[in-house]
Amino acid sequence: MKPEERVEERNPIEDFLRMDRIPHIWCPGCGIGTVVTSFAEAMKKSELDLDKVAVVSGIGCTGRVAGYVKFDSFHTTHGRAIPFATGLKLANPELKVVVFSGDGDIAGIGGNHFIHAARRNMDILVICVNNFNYAMTGGQVAATTPLTANLSTAPFGNFEYPFNLAYLADACGATYVARWTSLHIRRVTKSIQEALAKRGFSFIEVITPCVTLYARRNRLGDGLNLLKYYYDKSEMKHGADTRTVDIDFQGKIIVGKFVDKDKPTFLECMNTHLQKTLGDKYVPYGVKP
Repeated sequence: MKPEERVEERNPIEDFLRMDRIPHIWCPGCGIGTVVTSFAEAMKKSELDLDKVAVVSGIGCTGRVAGYVKFDSFHTTHGRAIPFATGLKLANPELKVVVFSGDGDIAGIGGNHFIHAARRNMDILVICVNNFNYAMTGGQVAATTPLTANLSTAPFGNFEYPFNLAYLADACGATYVARWTSLHIRRVTKSIQEALAKRGFSFIEVITPCVTLYARRNRLGDGLNLLKYYYDKSEMKHGADTRTVDIDFQGKIIVGKFVDKDKPTFLECMNTHLQKTLGDKYVPYGVKP
């Protein structure tokens, strides 16, 4: 083939990534990049107006996602991604707002915001990459660290009960709840597509290996062996009672779509109530005339 006949190969998801910032900073074997790929694939397949998509993240390894995706994005302070996303949604209801952050940011430092956004049924999608520790700051115990796991602040094992995030989201009122590992690439993509099309608080948890800290301290292997470990530990149970999907140290990881229901969002409830109270005087907020 002559040089002038060559066609430059182009990654099909380049339109959704800030390629000038690639390569990314994540460790080899970390699953965050895989989840970002699933997110980009889901956006490519969606019918959303990409100019009306906003991505919000907090601090931590996953918090860096906001800097790599080619959308209006916001890198907020630690634990505050969800209230920032709530403000965006209320200020401009036409936006599809996605929170993309880690378990320490969403369920630990930002845990209170998480439960109240779910309770209000805010119309946002939360993608939580759960690697069981505060990876960026040295591998400390997080709100999701399994009992007895070894971490830098628990060298003799963790003795704090962890959150079951799927159950927490369900109990607080989320309309869509799913959990996968970063190896379930197509299923993560499909879940994100489904959640983007729903109204209300959607929550997707993606269990991701932290090869540098969590896996090494707990002797889970590395490279392909670590990926195989996560795959072998997964058990799919769609519709499972979220009370039964706790993650034990080195135990089964129950994955699947657990919750998919419809109920009025925060803005829909507000509009319905105020219209009943004020009658024709009230112009529904966030509704095009």
